Amino acid sequence: MPKLSVTIITKDEEADIAGAIASVAWADEILVVDSHSTDRTVELARRAEARVIVIVRDWPGYIEQKNYAASQASNDWILSIDADERVTPELARELQQTLNNPAHAAYEVPRLTWHLGRWIRGTDWYPDYQTRLYDRRAARWTGRYVHESVAVTGSLGRLQGDLQHFAYRSIEDHLETIDRYTSLAARQMHEDGRRASLPALLLHGPLAFLRNYLAKGGFRLGAAGAIVSSMNAYYVFLKYAKLWQHQAAPPTRPGQGPRPV
Repeated sequence: MPKLSVTIITKDEEADIAGAIASVAWADEILVVDSHSTDRTVELARRAEARVIVIVRDWPGYIEQKNYAASQASNDWILSIDADERVTPELARELQQTLNNPAHAAYEVPRLTWHLGRWIRGTDWYPDYQTRLYDRRAARWTGRYVHESVAVTGSLGRLQGDLQHFAYRSIEDHLETIDRYTSLAARQMHEDGRRASLPALLLHGPLAFLRNYLAKGGFRLGAAGAIVSSMNAYYVFLKYAKLWQHQAAPPTRPGQGPRPV
């Protein structure tokens, strides 16, 4: 059976890193690449009762950091997880069985998010398939600012076990993440030549709510489903609003020039 290296990139993840490592303690190697955390992330990673290697280096961006982590691993088969994710025992067994005789160059896993006191099994959040198990000889991370993904040369399989995701501690935390990611998404869309029209501003958000709440079963989740559907719709609206801001003139006050960059 091919040996497995788990890679985790971190920055100030002391609340989550121990749990992430514990969920993959069965792996042949766990490689934590940290970007100069100011909390106890590195200390806790090194104290974990597992085969953990910690590398501290500057932050070059998500994609470059994940590819660097894979390049430093001892094994060709990589499982990439984030510090706020957990491999369930069911997924761990499936991963080990898959590596007994891998039929594909990479595998997707469904990601299940915990938010607002429950698992969100619906909306755009589930099943949120993520390519996380891959042979680094045939796959690598690609993208620019947001939504990095694994590009695979070869076939892609799909596993059934859930990867648990503890993404947000509160609605406030969720809103901060939306603000950060929509800025990056709008920048990427603008550089790709996309434009935000008035119909796009008016329609994309409500359509996203209907897709999340009705088509993808958010209504079955009670108040949590309504909130997540609304937040996902707000993400879409804000992304297009920020794209419109990119294509408009730089914001100035009367009698003032543009703000310095």
